[in-house]
Amino acid sequence: MENNNLLEEAKKYGFIQDQQVWLKPFMTYPARQVGDVKESEDDSLLYFAKRFEMFQEKVNNLLERIATSENKGSFLMKVLHMKDQVGNYDALGDFEQIFHTLTKAEEEINETIKQNREKNLTIKVGLTQEAEALQESIDWKETTEKLKELRTTWIKTGPVEKELTDEVEERFKNAIEAFFQRKKDFFEDKRQMQNRTYEKYKDLINKSIALQNSDDWENTTAKLKDLQNQWKEIQGNSLPRKVTTKLWGDFRKAHNHFFERLKQKIEKEKTQSREKFYEVNLERKNELASSAEQLTQLSSLNDAVKRAKELQAEWKKVGPVHPSVSDAVWERFIKACDRVFEMSSLEHYIRKRQQSAEAPQSQTDGLHARINALKDFIKSDKQELEVLETNLGKLSDSPANDSFRNMLKGKIRNFNRKINTKTEMIEMFKTQLSAIKE
Repeated sequence: MENNNLLEEAKKYGFIQDQQVWLKPFMTYPARQVGDVKESEDDSLLYFAKRFEMFQEKVNNLLERIATSENKGSFLMKVLHMKDQVGNYDALGDFEQIFHTLTKAEEEINETIKQNREKNLTIKVGLTQEAEALQESIDWKETTEKLKELRTTWIKTGPVEKELTDEVEERFKNAIEAFFQRKKDFFEDKRQMQNRTYEKYKDLINKSIALQNSDDWENTTAKLKDLQNQWKEIQGNSLPRKVTTKLWGDFRKAHNHFFERLKQKIEKEKTQSREKFYEVNLERKNELASSAEQLTQLSSLNDAVKRAKELQAEWKKVGPVHPSVSDAVWERFIKACDRVFEMSSLEHYIRKRQQSAEAPQSQTDGLHARINALKDFIKSDKQELEVLETNLGKLSDSPANDSFRNMLKGKIRNFNRKINTKTEMIEMFKTQLSAIKE
């Protein structure tokens, strides 16, 4: 602000009295002295008006940091501290406006904190319910790991409202402690058990030998797994290690014999059904590719981007297809997804340009802007592509470089595909321009 305007602004909010600079009263704050006249009255007024600009800049910087931060709650004390300064900062300006601005920021932060604590409460209630559902489990190892994960997640989750903290903490703690007390009692009892007998092991071995040549694959598999579970249940006995090792070897020999026969059967069936498996997967991948190709018809580009990411996640879950068509269906799918992402990036870039423009663009100007932006993007992509191709050409044929070579080739394919996508988008926009002219 020019000095003349700044001086007028200073006189609007301050005055000189007895060679002292005073801030006029505002809101509930009385008039107060902010300094003394050092040289001239106008120079003094200007000095304290500039101090106000400095204070306002600090406020604006704080608000910008809050707006871009994911942890807005961490700024609450800073806002309150700066709000307190409104009543004692030595400057001349519209402190009332700053007070209201900071009050609004305080309210928004408090609302964010409230929402976060409600979210934290939902998470902690869910963790508590999971812990309570597990507290009667006898799957000691898996449940222990799961409860440790729940406890780690609990620690990482932020606080809830103070009046609920004790109740929520106590309920979660009780569920965890209930399981670990039962686990402790179980292993204490187990250590006291000395009645593991040789006959129990021999019985399981004889049953396994009787089943090892069976062709009733499904039922025998279930029976042998059940025998394995029974074997595990009598572990920790007092038999000498040498005896236990011998018995275990006989038990596993019978099981290995059966499961090796089962493995050979499954491999044979897999060979026969592999082509059918490929066909099913190809059909699903073609469906996903078709869905991706239709994304540009969605009215919301954000929805299209979100759906493209969902389709990519679904693609990863689909099994392989025949190598002869694998690359083609993948290129079809990823090309359709790339088109959505490239369109999203372009529109984001255009929106930022339009925000800084002095006047709104016409439809024709908008299409030209998009074409020019895409050309710039292609130019940048080609520069990156040239660097990658140069690096690939310099790479020796040593097998030690195979991994890096494949990575470079993959990046080159990606850049070529992106360049082609942008080129097609340019042609699309040119077609739209021609339609407008006609």
